[in-house]
Amino acid sequence: MENVIIIGSGPAGYTAAIYTARGNLAPVLFEGQQPGGQLTTTSDVENYPGYSEGVLGPKMMEDFKKQAERFGTKIFQEAVTAVDFSKRPFTVSTDNQTMQAKSIIISTGASAKRLGLENEAKLFGKGVSACATCDGFFFKGK
Repeated sequence: MENVIIIGSGPAGYTAAIYTARGNLAPVLFEGQQPGGQLTTTSDVENYPGYSEGVLGPKMMEDFKKQAERFGTKIFQEAVTAVDFSKRPFTVSTDNQTMQAKSIIISTGASAKRLGLENEAKLFGKGVSACATCDGFFFKGK
């Protein structure tokens, strides 16, 4: 029986892991299909506090993961395939295991909606963007 299971490993998932681990709740985190979340596909992150010179998205998520592990979060490189909220304790299943938990934090994030253009994947992060708030600054005056 786990105290808390966290589904998702982007900024929200790792932040939940850090806080719950520091609160002595011994969290378990499932990374999902894209470990580190959408930020692992991002180059320069300049709008997050604590990185005065900016940071590459994958490096930032590596730092978050290390901090969560430092406080004792158990991390599984698996995707959750089912959750049963119909009774307590809650049940979380993957292709490899089933766990029960008193609480579950769902932090599965988002994914960019792409247009499907011919060179879109090749140019993504090199001028093609899915986030004006995130990337608009880089194209100021262009």
